[in-house]
Amino acid sequence: MNWIETCRQVIALDSSPSASTVEVVDYLAQKAQEFALHVEVVHEVQNGITQANIIIRPESFKSGDQELLLQAHLDTVDPGNFALWKKNGFNPFDATIADGKIYGLGAADVKLDFICKLRAMQKFSKHQFKSLKPVLVGTFGEETGMQGALRLIRKNKINAKFALIAETSDLQIINASKGFAVVEIRLPIHEELQKYKIARSHDESTSTQTKIFSGRTAHSSSPQLGDNALKKMFDYLQKMPENLVLIEADGGTRFNMIPSQALIEFDLSAHVQDTSLKKLNQIYQVLQEVEEDMKLIQDREFQPNHSTLSIGILRTFEDSFLLGGSCRILPNVTQEQYEKWMIKIQKVCEECGAQFRITDYKRPFRTPESSILIKTAQSILTKMNLNPKLTTLASTNEASLFSRLNIDCICIGAGMREDNVHTTQEHVKIEDLEKVTSFYEQMIERFCL
Repeated sequence: MNWIETCRQVIALDSSPSASTVEVVDYLAQKAQEFALHVEVVHEVQNGITQANIIIRPESFKSGDQELLLQAHLDTVDPGNFALWKKNGFNPFDATIADGKIYGLGAADVKLDFICKLRAMQKFSKHQFKSLKPVLVGTFGEETGMQGALRLIRKNKINAKFALIAETSDLQIINASKGFAVVEIRLPIHEELQKYKIARSHDESTSTQTKIFSGRTAHSSSPQLGDNALKKMFDYLQKMPENLVLIEADGGTRFNMIPSQALIEFDLSAHVQDTSLKKLNQIYQVLQEVEEDMKLIQDREFQPNHSTLSIGILRTFEDSFLLGGSCRILPNVTQEQYEKWMIKIQKVCEECGAQFRITDYKRPFRTPESSILIKTAQSILTKMNLNPKLTTLASTNEASLFSRLNIDCICIGAGMREDNVHTTQEHVKIEDLEKVTSFYEQMIERFCL
């Protein structure tokens, strides 16, 4: 396999949230079949778009087979503004090689990891396996709730004892990650304010004022790296008189990102019956209280060392305000404590007449250091003169799903995470792709031969 060219082709195939993994799965299925591997493609529909998972084995699955799972998601984040992808000639899907690195969308997170796992599987295409059998899975929807992995689990498509989950980790073993919850709050707008806004849109004169708030964007798994513009906006609104009429409030682009901008339009002289400001302030206050409560339970292996709640998006619709954000939950937080936090928010929302929903939830995971999977992985990394020290992940991936099936999981992959993943300079070193391929080969040898 000309694997560098394969890497180029995989990056070239758009599998961002607005597209699909079907094209990239078809390409990878063809490659795997060239290596005499058994391929199963499973099509699913998500949000009206056909998606695909791919399952690759040295031979067809037999009832009772226990497996070593190698997994990577094949979807990527949205590329954003093409003009910012300077290393790629302003095209994130055109892989560029410079200074021994491959640049492009999905290079580090984690399309090319799948190629590394496929290269490792290729080496064992004609082997007989004495214990576990290797299975390579490429899934869709990691960026939209991990629906691909979830549907594979529901259909009982794998029977794994151990799992190697793709994650940008600079070749370090991740044995624990925070859980993830998406919260959505919808506050109805009073009918009188709706009528006022319609009448105002036809009025040539206006008494409204506009204020813009600026911050710094970051992923919600590392909120300490950002500066939340929506928090600045709410802190400002907390000090405003309650007779302020909030016409428009907008900020953020995604629930799981720290927003860099927010905007409000308001009127201090309008005589309109409206309690939106008071209610939004009450909701913000309870979110702040829960955020402070989360700091009381800590785990020094994580950064930040506590659970977090981040407001990510605010929108004004004709009949309601929509507020969204995400929670990152430590593994040492009990399910009971997590539910107490959510109930506390829900109670205040209901008192304000707002609807509170948890639209997605993934539990945290932690594989104990005594696991044979971890001990073996550490032994191999030591032999390769790589760092065997364990680390943690502030965000969430498919390990949170597979670990619930009593599968011991570790996450590992090539590439740096900070200032790389989810940026327009995304890249990975070619030598690190070679190293992680060797690691996967040795893990298959230890567990399967």
